[in-house]
Amino acid sequence: MVYVAEIASGIDDTEVLRQAQAEGRLLLTEDKGFSDLVFRSEMAVPGIVLLRISPVRQVLKWTRLEAAVGQFGERLLGRYLVIEEARLRSRPLLRSLRA
Repeated sequence: MVYVAEIASGIDDTEVLRQAQAEGRLLLTEDKGFSDLVFRSEMAVPGIVLLRISPVRQVLKWTRLEAAVGQFGERLLGRYLVIEEARLRSRPLLRSLRA
């Protein structure tokens, strides 16, 4: 796992997506802007997981993330997954590294 804020603080979202693509990494974020950027620009990324759970609910957030990884596993690649308190929403990315 690579935490962008620790290794490259201050880089813009497009560069984060380029790094994820170059390194074949799944992007885990709480920033909806990444998904907007991917769908608008049709950048190829391995996959995106968007956590949409309040920061004050840390235990629930990580419990839901663990459940999503257990449910989807390798199928997270090539997908856009939104993790919410009560549901998971998943759809294929228009372009991914698997395409």
